[in-house]
Amino acid sequence: MTLVRRRGDSGQAFPIYITVVAGLLFLALAYLAVGQAAANRNGAQTAADAAALAAALEARDQLAQAWVEDVLDPTKWRDIFNGTGPAVDACWRAYDLAAVNDATASGCDQPNGPLSFEVTVTAAEPVGDSIVPGTEDMKSTASAKAVIEPRCTYPSADEPADDALPELTCDGEVWELDPEDLDELPKPEDLFDVHLAD
Repeated sequence: MTLVRRRGDSGQAFPIYITVVAGLLFLALAYLAVGQAAANRNGAQTAADAAALAAALEARDQLAQAWVEDVLDPTKWRDIFNGTGPAVDACWRAYDLAAVNDATASGCDQPNGPLSFEVTVTAAEPVGDSIVPGTEDMKSTASAKAVIEPRCTYPSADEPADDALPELTCDGEVWELDPEDLDELPKPEDLFDVHLAD
C-alpha cells in the first residue's frame, strides 16, 4: 500500500505574504517621500510669506516716515499714500528674511504697482533622498505677494487755508492735526495696512 502525502497550503501563502509586505513597505516609503517634499515646500512657502511681508512692512515704514516729514505740506500726502511719492528701498528686507528662514530670495518685484511686493524664494535644503529617483538635489520654490493699503482718508488739501492741516480719518479714528503741536501723530500701522494677498 502506497501512502500519498498531501502538501499543505502553507507553502503557497508565503510568497503572497512577502508580496503584501513589500507592497506595504513601498507605500510607506512613498508616503514618506511625499511628506518630505511637502515639508520642504511648506518651509519654502513660509519663507516666501515672511520675505514678502518684510519688504512690505519696510516700505510702509518708509512711506510713514515720508508722511511725517511732509505732514505740514498736505499737497504731498496723496502721492505718499498712493506710493507714488518718494521712492522706497525695501526689497533688501525680503532677501534678509529669506536667509533667516533657510531660503534664498531669487526675485523681489512690484508688478502691481508701488504698494505691492511679490517675492520668490528657493529653499536652501534639497528634498533629500527618497524612493523617487532624481529628487535628492531638488529644492522647493515658492512665491508670495504682500500689499500695502492706506487706512486713511482726508479732504482735498491742494491749497490749505490758514496753515490748517486736513482732518485725517484712519479706520474711523479722527486725527485733528495741529501744526503747532505735532508730538502725537499716527503710527505707521495707523496709516497703512499690510497683509498677504493671493
